[in-house]
Amino acid sequence: MTATEDLIASAEAHSAHNYHPLPVVVASAEGAWMTDVEGRRYLDMLAGYSALNFGHGNQRLIEAAKEQLGRVTLTSRAFHHDRFAEFCARLARLCGKEMVLPMNTGAEAVETAVKTARKWGYRVKGVPEGRARIVVAANNFHGRTTTIVSFSTDPEARADYGPYTPGFDIVPFGDLGALRDAVTEDTVAVLIEPIQGEAGVLVPPPGYLQGVRELTRERGVLFVADEIQSGLGRTGRTFACEHEDVVPDVYLLGKALGGGVVPVSAVVADAEVLGVFRPGEHGSTFGGNPLACAVALEVVAMLETGEFQQRATELGEHLHAELGLLAGSGKVVAVRGRGLWAGVDIDPSHGTGREISEKLMERGVLVKDTHGSTIRIAPPLVISKEDLDWGLDQLRSVLG
Repeated sequence: MTATEDLIASAEAHSAHNYHPLPVVVASAEGAWMTDVEGRRYLDMLAGYSALNFGHGNQRLIEAAKEQLGRVTLTSRAFHHDRFAEFCARLARLCGKEMVLPMNTGAEAVETAVKTARKWGYRVKGVPEGRARIVVAANNFHGRTTTIVSFSTDPEARADYGPYTPGFDIVPFGDLGALRDAVTEDTVAVLIEPIQGEAGVLVPPPGYLQGVRELTRERGVLFVADEIQSGLGRTGRTFACEHEDVVPDVYLLGKALGGGVVPVSAVVADAEVLGVFRPGEHGSTFGGNPLACAVALEVVAMLETGEFQQRATELGEHLHAELGLLAGSGKVVAVRGRGLWAGVDIDPSHGTGREISEKLMERGVLVKDTHGSTIRIAPPLVISKEDLDWGLDQLRSVLG
């Protein structure tokens, strides 16, 4: 038995089977490349679902973490620490907002947004107690908590976890008419992903986000944009909403905010929204800890230069042009996405998404399938054009 086989067998024996990973065991990584326990290198074309926008082992982020590790890593919010104020101020400025509520994971940010919207609805909008409702989109993916899966339409994510949390109305993604019909006097928020990642990198029709913004403003409802996967440079802009010149009331951030080093998430909004909280009403032991703030501050500094957004724009145009040629050849049914982010629907005659992912793994490229025939391509924004082209060459070879 090889080292890979031995480690996979041990993992299968001693861990819950809530994931179905590709049969590769990563031991080290740098930039856009990962190396397994047997020394074989793989081009990472997934980037931890956008958590690794700045690549593996980014030296600026590693140095920021090391420096903070030698000082203080955790205080809890029982005390102030010397990185917190700067982190909140810089992130708020990046978002064009006034306040930040830091958490750890993306799901925690979404849960916090649900609580924020409901509390805002009762205290500011004047919705009668217990009647607040939030409109969400079908095929969404916002996390895995009990409340979040209550408004999922994915049977795998939702089945067997009831009873489900009430208070959510589901409408088709991209359908402004359905959204308008769903908003009532009790609606406190519209919660959507500007681009639906897990669903297969679904980009809404032109004007949709602008329509959501206009409708929510007109009806006195919060527009909450889940930019956890789409934000922080991935699409060629700091936020995917910027492609339609839209500024939501609330940004939800995560994944890349932690630089692939530590989990960091945040809810970012103006004081009218986040000002509804009082001490003791919401919290997190690790939320906004010194180590997280130090790393996230460096992430914000890197984004402030615009360098990574520009790379995602330029390389993204090249990526989509090349994938478009595959679609024109009939080997690929459809390609969607923005920047360095693409959902690729494979012609079923070439295999399932899982089978294509496994074949690419054998050729040294790592992607991940979703919803049967779709593979997602989302390399670190630091990938070179040469490496990107090599990865695309492997996809062409797999598809014959």
